[in-house]
Amino acid sequence: MEARPCKGSEYIESAEKDESLMELGFGDFGCTHYRRRCKIRAPCCNEIFDCRHCHNEAKNSIDVDPLDRHEIPRHEVKKVICSLCGTEQDVQQKCINCGVCMGKYFCEKCKFFDDDVSKHQYHCEECGICRTGGQENFFHCSKCGCCYSILLKDSHRCVERAMHHNCPICFEYIFDSTKDITVLPCGHTIHLDCLNQMKQHLQFSCPVCSRSICNMSKVWEMLDQEIASTPMPEIYQNKMVWILCNDCGSSSNVNFHIVAHKCLSCKSYNTKQIRGGPASCSSSISEMVR
Repeated sequence: MEARPCKGSEYIESAEKDESLMELGFGDFGCTHYRRRCKIRAPCCNEIFDCRHCHNEAKNSIDVDPLDRHEIPRHEVKKVICSLCGTEQDVQQKCINCGVCMGKYFCEKCKFFDDDVSKHQYHCEECGICRTGGQENFFHCSKCGCCYSILLKDSHRCVERAMHHNCPICFEYIFDSTKDITVLPCGHTIHLDCLNQMKQHLQFSCPVCSRSICNMSKVWEMLDQEIASTPMPEIYQNKMVWILCNDCGSSSNVNFHIVAHKCLSCKSYNTKQIRGGPASCSSSISEMVR
């Protein structure tokens, strides 16, 4: 009687094959943006690129005619090319020819592949794109129109479509940026690197609305001392000016001083003169934090 392999052994062999195809070429292919085992054919220009970012960088280069510059419509990608065997095919996770897994993380909706699953990618239905960091660590704010850390769920200030704009410092579109993004106390969003550069240049107010981006109470105390030790000439001692507070929005009528003007409502020095005598020195706060 002819011996036949049992179904159990066939299953094990199949599982081992699937496992080997999952690992075949892992980490050997991709670009500076993603590790993946396929390339994409851009539906807009019919050219082949490693990923959408590679396409956008090439097609928006300063060397490209401004009339020809464009970005790839990511959800319209129809074809991918296997990096191992070169077979062009419809978008799918496994190559139809060699069977290799073209990306351990695969999103059919975004046409997105990535072998680096340590990013904990997930697809947000409301955003309509894939994000990183683990779905359990984020929530989608319907008013802001984007995903935020779960730590901000009950404390962030809602700003309609908060991420659907360019970074106010570098002007890169924030919503689908691959860079780290932070939310300011006022609710506006900015790249974390750009925020750090602002602080290095002693800029501590939101570039969109001018509210303070951190606790400035220590600086306000230093300004109190500076003003107390800098009496104004007699001609200005009774001079009154109107100021608008960038932090609380209140208007106040205060004594003019060359160093700074203090809001009578919230005690902030993040103010601007709106009516009255000569404008106060705009660099006073920066000088206090040097």
